[in-house]
Amino acid sequence: MLLFPLVDRQCYSLEATSKAAGGIDSAVMRIALRFFAILLVLATLLAPVVAQNATHFTSPLPTGVRLDPAGEAIESGSLPINLVIAPEGDRAIVVLSGWREQGIQVVDLGARRVTQTLTQDAAFYGAVFAPDGSKLYVSGGNEDVIFVYSWSQGAATFERKIVLGQKTAEGTGSRYPAGLAISSKGEYLYVAENVGDRLAVVNTKTVEVAQRFPTDRYPYAVAASCGHVYVSAWGGSTLSQFEELPDGTLAYMGRIEVGRHPSALAVSACAKNIYVALAGSDQVAVVDRDLRRVTSRLHDAAPGAPNEGSTPNALALIDGRLLIAEGHNNAVAVFEHGRLAGRIPTDWYPTAVAQAGDELLVSPARGTARTRTRMGLSR
Repeated sequence: MLLFPLVDRQCYSLEATSKAAGGIDSAVMRIALRFFAILLVLATLLAPVVAQNATHFTSPLPTGVRLDPAGEAIESGSLPINLVIAPEGDRAIVVLSGWREQGIQVVDLGARRVTQTLTQDAAFYGAVFAPDGSKLYVSGGNEDVIFVYSWSQGAATFERKIVLGQKTAEGTGSRYPAGLAISSKGEYLYVAENVGDRLAVVNTKTVEVAQRFPTDRYPYAVAASCGHVYVSAWGGSTLSQFEELPDGTLAYMGRIEVGRHPSALAVSACAKNIYVALAGSDQVAVVDRDLRRVTSRLHDAAPGAPNEGSTPNALALIDGRLLIAEGHNNAVAVFEHGRLAGRIPTDWYPTAVAQAGDELLVSPARGTARTRTRMGLSR
């Protein structure tokens, strides 16, 4: 594990990125002076990071490039694709969706280490806590199930599975649960069925599917805010919108055209805007909740690059700023007041970003025997 302050390095990295994009402003400097980082690293058979003075480089990528990510390293499992913060705020749950292992890991953010690894037959993206913090729900991907864990004293204990459907004769999932959200009182779980092209509404007490609604192709992320539920769809171009009824079930409101390959979603409680990452076009669509249409677009193409290639695939709203994990840029872009303020360097292919108190977590997903994939946490 690497543990070091990165104020000087991150300020330099942000300045260099911003100059390439056309200048640095005070917002970048405020971000640079505020952030420290911790990075979760794929450890099995991985080569050590080269550490010289205050600079830490990864081993070469297949292209020969070495990355200079901001932060420290904590060992983690294979292909961390998502993360959520525990209700207490002192632990992160990392969803592993790799070839070597799938399941979840619990990371103690104070001790800077993994305290639990719970494997699943399959896992894919979705994870959400019940409103009272007593349960953790995790998508089971190809197994067509939701894994239910009890949560107590910073630890998860497997409790049961919620079965969504039957696998095909070939052994592949027919539902393939992805993104998850939960009703305001915790009675219903909202499940994006990635292969089934449906949003399933599951009663958390009877563990039965109470409703299913069609979505655009390959639904991915689910976000619930202020009595509404939104579902993106990888294979389409729309955001499906639902109204949460008093009992927690849903009523379909329609679809909002947002653009190609909508992926991650970000929305604050009862905020005006919903942010939709368009991973195939280096854009984030800004949807007005009341008008139900796109009112602006944020562009995060790399300087001098075409409008495809940054691959924005994870979002977080922090202190009025929008943070965008850019998979192919190996960076987190920081937007303030609708414009790019700078970028924070990460390890290879960031896929998740979240806030824990005054710290920022970033989880890059790719790694081989020659390189390390890190989850970063910045203060």
